[in-house]
Amino acid sequence: MRAYALIGLLAALVSFAVSAGVLILSKKYRLAPAIRARDVHITPTPRLGGIAMFCGVLVAFGIASQLGRFGVTYFALVFANPGPIWAILGACLLIVLVGVADDLWDLDWMIKLGAQLLAAGLLAWQSVQIVSLPLGNSLLVASPLVNFALTVFLIVLVMNAINFIDGLDGLVAGVAIIANGVFFVYSYLLVQQTSPSNYFNLSSFIAVVIVGVCVGFLPFNWHRARMFMGDSGALLIGLLMAVSTISVTGQLNPGILDDRKVLLAAYIPIILPFAVMLVPLLDFSLAVIRRVRAGKSPFSADRKHLHHRLLDMGHSQLQAVLIFYSWTAVIAVGFLLIFVMQSFLTPLIFMGLGFIVCVVITLVPLDPRKRTEVDVQAADIDSAASEVLASYDPLDEASEGRIRLND
Repeated sequence: MRAYALIGLLAALVSFAVSAGVLILSKKYRLAPAIRARDVHITPTPRLGGIAMFCGVLVAFGIASQLGRFGVTYFALVFANPGPIWAILGACLLIVLVGVADDLWDLDWMIKLGAQLLAAGLLAWQSVQIVSLPLGNSLLVASPLVNFALTVFLIVLVMNAINFIDGLDGLVAGVAIIANGVFFVYSYLLVQQTSPSNYFNLSSFIAVVIVGVCVGFLPFNWHRARMFMGDSGALLIGLLMAVSTISVTGQLNPGILDDRKVLLAAYIPIILPFAVMLVPLLDFSLAVIRRVRAGKSPFSADRKHLHHRLLDMGHSQLQAVLIFYSWTAVIAVGFLLIFVMQSFLTPLIFMGLGFIVCVVITLVPLDPRKRTEVDVQAADIDSAASEVLASYDPLDEASEGRIRLND
C-alpha cells in the first residue's frame, strides 16, 4: 500500500508543478481560447491542464517501471510485459495531442472521434482488452473479434462520458478522485483474494495514478478556476479509467470466491465502473438522445447538460459540483460495501439513505428570494458577458483587462 501511496503522491506533485508552469506559459503567450456560448465562465481561461496531467502520468509510469533496477520489485508484474504499457502511453499521447488541438482551435467532432477510435484500437490490438466476463460461477470467453469491438466501444464510451460532464470548475477532477479512489480499494481487495502473493496490478496502479494527477491539478481547477483540464485532460482521464476497468475483468475467477459473494461479486467488475460513472453516463446518454432527436450530431455541443440544468435550477457552481460529488460517492461506496460487507443490509441502508439525501439536495428548490437573486445575477452576467465579449480582442491587452474587471 505504501508503494501505491508514493506513486500517487509523485503523480500529484508532478501534475501540480507542471500545472503551475503551463498556467504561466498560457498567460504569457495568451493561449486562453475565446469563450463559447455554452461556457459558464466569462473570463478567457486556459484549457491546457491535460498537458500537466499527462506529464504526471508519464513520470509515475516511468518511475514505477524503473524501480526493479534498484531491487524494488513491487510493480514487477505490472511492467513484465512492456507491450501493453507502451500502448497505454501511446494512446494517452494521441488523445492529449488531439485534445490540446481541440482546446486551442475547436476541431471537428469527426476528427476527435477518429482519434478516440484509433487510440482504443491501439489498446485492443496490444491486448489491453476484455478477455472474459463473469457468468454465474464461470467465465464467458468471446471471440477475439467480439472482445476487440467491445473493448473499443467501452473505451470510447467512457472517454466521452467523462468529457461530457466537464463543464464546471473542479467537476471532473473531483468525480475522478472519488470514483478511482473507490475503484482502487476494490481492485486492491480483489487481488488479495485472487493473487495473495502479489497485490500489485495494472488496474490498481492506473487508478492510483489517476487520483494522483487529479489531486495535483484540482487546486488550479477549483472554483474560481485559473485553468481547465480541457478535452485533453477529460479524455485522458476517461481513457485511463476505461483501461483500469478493462484490466480488472480478467482477474476475477468466480469459482474462488465464497458462496455468499459469488452471485453478485462476480459482476462487480462490470457493475462498479458503470456505477461510479452513473452520472457521466446518464448525462452522455441523455445528450445523445436529445441531439439525435433534434437531427444533430450526437457530439455537437449544447448547454443542456445536467450541470447546466442544476445551474438553471438556481444552484451555484460550487453547489452543483458538490451535488455531483455526492451522487458519485453514494453510488461508488455503496457498491464497494456490497463487495466488502458480510451482509447486504448495511450497503442497502447506506445507498437508500444516501439516495434520499442526494435527491433532496438536488431537487428541493432554493429559497424564492435566493432563486430570484440567482436569476437576476445570471441575467446581469449574460448582459455583461455579451458587452465584454463584443469588444474582446485576443491581441489587445486592454480588452483582456476589461474582461477581468467584469468577472
